[in-house]
Amino acid sequence: MAPGDDTAARPFTICRADAPVPPALAGAVAAIGNFDGVHLGHRVLVEGVRAEARAAGRPAVILTFEPHPRAYFTPDAPMFRLTGLAAKEIVFAHLGLDGLIVRRFDGALAATGARAFVLDFLKGALGLSGVVVGHDFHFGRGREGTPAILAELCREAGMRCRIVAPVALGGETEPVSSSAIRAALAAGDIVRANALLGYRWFVLGAVRHGDKRGRQLGFPTANMMLPDCGLAHGIYAVRVRLASGDFRDGVASYGRRPTFDDGAPLLETYLFDFSDDLYGQDIAVEFVGHIRGEERFASADALVERMHVDAAMARALLARDETPSMLT
Repeated sequence: MAPGDDTAARPFTICRADAPVPPALAGAVAAIGNFDGVHLGHRVLVEGVRAEARAAGRPAVILTFEPHPRAYFTPDAPMFRLTGLAAKEIVFAHLGLDGLIVRRFDGALAATGARAFVLDFLKGALGLSGVVVGHDFHFGRGREGTPAILAELCREAGMRCRIVAPVALGGETEPVSSSAIRAALAAGDIVRANALLGYRWFVLGAVRHGDKRGRQLGFPTANMMLPDCGLAHGIYAVRVRLASGDFRDGVASYGRRPTFDDGAPLLETYLFDFSDDLYGQDIAVEFVGHIRGEERFASADALVERMHVDAAMARALLARDETPSMLT
């Protein structure tokens, strides 16, 4: 299902945190999962839930949880999330769904047994009429629930249930996974990551003040912190959606600025043919291609010379990129 098809115009209702399920989503069929990245494998679940909902004459929704269960159980362990909740909301709104239900993952939910999860939580509290899950879906206390147990409990509850098989990219045997996308981004392989996602990977954040060094070098940048980001340090061709909704092409550096200070990792984006003040504004940065790794230069002049080359290479990559965007 490609961004930009006729499904994108459907009304999309978001039910955040523990708000009651609104009437527009009553009796929904839900695809359940963490959906980190909302990649091509997840997209098959989306197609499945739309088909089940259409057959039942019910709304098609996503059910996901915050915080991510891994973050709940190991809160001190860094976790590179491909898509936070705000990014997921953007992507799901493009996929022909009726809504998104977000529920809090806490001690009470973690302690809920498999049977109570289906009968009391999915059927009782949320009023779902059916579910769609992946082949490796586990649920309930200690992950005791399996897809087979889910199917049996759904039969008992009078709910639809579809289990979706793993999905591989054309010609490959390994299934598409969030882990594979993280590995691609850690290697700076934007093309591979975007192919597994089915769209350009993007990050969201507020533009913060920096040391103004880019402006002094003739390349003023919009600076963003990316907490626990596993992207390879380097230079990237990017497209930026501004708070106004306008798009600008650019070139971005993600890393520690070894020529100057080896500081905390920072995303610094230079927008082509743009000079407005963006401080404090929320922007989205899409990654289109990798240009080179992060380098230490002998002087600021040598860095500036290379930055001109990077900008030209970014323009060339952007001119021929045809990867779909979830931000339009």
